[in-house]
Formats: sequence, C-alpha cells, structure tokens
Amino acid sequence: MDDGSLEFKEATAAEVWNAPLESLDPAQPALFQADAMWPIFERLRKEDPVHYTAEHEFGPYWSITKYNDIMAVDTNHQVFSSDFMKGGITIAGGQANMDPLPMFIAMDPPKHDVQRKAVSPAVAPPALAAMAPQIRERAAGILDNLPIGEEFDWVDLVSKELTAMTLATLFDAPQADRRKITYWSDVVTCAPAPGALVETLEQKMQIFSEYHAYFTGLWNEKVNAAPHHDLISMLAHHPATRNMEPREYFGNIVLLTVGGNDTTRNTISGSILALNQNPDQYQKLRENPDLIPSMVSETIRWQTPLAHMRRTAVEDIEFQGKKIKAGDKVVMWYVSGNRDDEVIENPNAYIIDRERPRQHISFGFGIHRCVGNRLAELQLTIIWEEILKRFPTVEVVGQPRRSFSTFVKGYETLPVVIPRRN
Repeated sequence: MDDGSLEFKEATAAEVWNAPLESLDPAQPALFQADAMWPIFERLRKEDPVHYTAEHEFGPYWSITKYNDIMAVDTNHQVFSSDFMKGGITIAGGQANMDPLPMFIAMDPPKHDVQRKAVSPAVAPPALAAMAPQIRERAAGILDNLPIGEEFDWVDLVSKELTAMTLATLFDAPQADRRKITYWSDVVTCAPAPGALVETLEQKMQIFSEYHAYFTGLWNEKVNAAPHHDLISMLAHHPATRNMEPREYFGNIVLLTVGGNDTTRNTISGSILALNQNPDQYQKLRENPDLIPSMVSETIRWQTPLAHMRRTAVEDIEFQGKKIKAGDKVVMWYVSGNRDDEVIENPNAYIIDRERPRQHISFGFGIHRCVGNRLAELQLTIIWEEILKRFPTVEVVGQPRRSFSTFVKGYETLPVVIPRRN
C-alpha cells in the first residue's frame, strides 16, 4: 500500500541528501503531514546528530536526533529546562503573541514533582484495574456498532470514540461532552493555517476561552463537593494544587487533555495502518493473540505519537562537541530517536515480536516520562483483544490524512472496511 505521494517523498529525499547540511529544517508541518520527514532525520543522525537550524518561523533551534543523546537531554533538567516561562515543551513556545500556560510538564522540580503527584493516583495500577472492565465494555460496544462491508473512518468511529470516553471518565465530565474535549485537544496542538482545524491565532484563542470556561465550571463543582477519584477533584483537593491560580489549573487541564487524547488515539489508528502495511505481522498477530502487548509497544515506537519535546538551555554547555548557549531552544526528536539503528535493530521495520519491544522513547525519559503511559497501553491492549475476537481483518482502503503538526504525529482520517464474512 502506497502511504502518501511516492513522487513527493522521492523528490523530498533527493532534495534532503543534496542540500547543504546547515539548511536542513525538520520542523515543517507539511513534511509530517506527507510522512516525508524521514530522510532529514536519517541524514541528521548520520552526519549531524546535534544540529542547529538558524532560521525558522519560531526562531533558531537545535535538533537532537539520536536515541542516547535524547535520553541525555531528557534526564538533565538542571541544564535543559521545561519551564513554561522559558518557552515550555514545544518548538512553538515562547512566541511573543502566545501567552505561556503553566502546566506541570512545563515546570522543573520541585514544583513539577508535587503537581504530578497530585494527579498520578488517577492512573496508578489500582485505578487502572478498576477502569479496565469499563474500557472493555466500551470497546466492545464501539466495535459491535461498526458497519460491516462498507467503508468508514476508523479515526472517527473507533480511535476518537474510545479515547474520548476514557477522557470524559478521567475528568468525570458528562459522556455527552466527550467529543468537545477531544476537539479542544485537537485545537491545542493544531498549527493555525488556511484549511486547518483552526485558521488563525484569533480563532484559536476564542475556542480556548470556551474550553477554559467549561473546565472552570467543572472545577467549581468539584471544589465544593467531597473528594473523588477523578483528575479535577484531585487537583481541587490536593494541598499542592487546590490554591493554584486559574491559569495554572487550565494549563494542567490542557496537558491532561492532550496527553490523554493524542498518544492513545493516534496509536490505535497507527496500529491498523502498520498491520495493513505489514500483512505478515498482522497474520502473526491473528495466529498468536498473546503478542498483543508486544504489538502495542512496537506500535507506540513505530508511530511515536508525539514527535518532539522541547527544552531550553539555562546555561552554556558543550554537548557532543557542539556549544549550546544559555537561552537556546533544544528539540528532542523522539520520532528520530525511535529509528536510531545504533540502539534499535532494524528500526524502520515493524516487528511485533521484537526481543525488547518496550525499548522506545515515545513516552520520554526521566521525571517527565508520560504519567499516563500505562493507561495508554491498557486501552490499546483491550481494543485489540476485542478486535481479534470479532474481525478476521480490518482493511485500510485509502490513504490516511495525517495531522498538520510537528508535535502531534497523528491521523485526521483513516478509511477502512471490515469485510463481510462468507
């Protein structure tokens, strides 16, 4: 199956390998939308793994492209800061026309640690064990209502639906509002552009005000009620977070919304695409459903649903022979690290029974490792257990439409057909 325009990809690859090294700029949403960014990362890993791009719409930045270098940056929060006041965690952070939002992923210790602890019980093993039957019931309901023998959009009817239901439960929001929450998540990560989900920054800010008002209402309900096990109640009642400023509360809601939505949703879609592109692996999975957990981890690596995280250097440092200065923007390209052949054998191949399938950096490393990673894996495992019980195959019948983003590596649509049984 040809995934994306082959001619465009070939032209892009030729251009990348012939371009002056210093001109390479991986942070282009159009390349990610076309799934054509791979040659840039391949060349950078090979020739310039700590690479400086001098000109970009969001200002100059360093690209860290190799697995072990990314780990070194991700675990050195003394030098490489996540602080929202210094630019936060995305390449776009720090624009003059965007107010930085405080959120615990965009904080350094010690404040990061106490705020993370406030919400972590919601995704701790006992909470996941309690949620699993409900996730399974919902997954079954979603799959049992899919059309058979006719084309539909897997992203809309399955991936979005399951993650939206889970997110609404985590926030203890009405299930009737679940698609609002995923819509807001998409708005957060969308780069304004003509024809995109949001076309202008002004439109984005207007939607943010609705998003903010909705979650302010939920906070007001929770803060005046007895403590409960949902995320908002935990924030409203925990000593470290109950007196936070409204902007800080909203920043954490944005973080939890995007974190709870994008990783799971885009990996569910990515798993269908990867298995269709690798029919031998799909056959292997059908013959041995015990491979589901391994397949889930391999898909999270192969998909890398968040392509990058950004840090800001707080002091001058020499890193792999390059002089990174205080104030420089440093982008860890997880999407590249997960294809580093010095660490992962045959990294461009999708192999569901890898010896070490959990060896990936899709969830980050160190203190900022994704707090909900086990919930993401749980949802993916359950949906695939239920898919294999029902459908011999789910067939991709057209090209996916990918996200116009260098942050969220995901899918807008994925056309599929579940064949009728003879």
